[in-house]
Amino acid sequence: MSMTAAEIEELILKSFPDAKITIDDLRGDGDHYAAQIVSEKFRGLTRVQQHKLVYNALGGKMGNELHALALNTLPPKN
Repeated sequence: MSMTAAEIEELILKSFPDAKITIDDLRGDGDHYAAQIVSEKFRGLTRVQQHKLVYNALGGKMGNELHALALNTLPPKN
């Protein structure tokens, strides 16, 4: 079972309501995505900490319904 980009975005927005999110289906198969997420919640955090927050937002779907997600996370530019 795969996920749609809209489902991924919905899950992320629950934890990051301020986020600007761009999601690309890399292979057109609904299993391999790349996401850019811009949120103030990332300010001052390491890249690893940022990615952990996103994986937590996905609620255990990573590795199950969602096979691969390349992340680019960053705080907004001032």
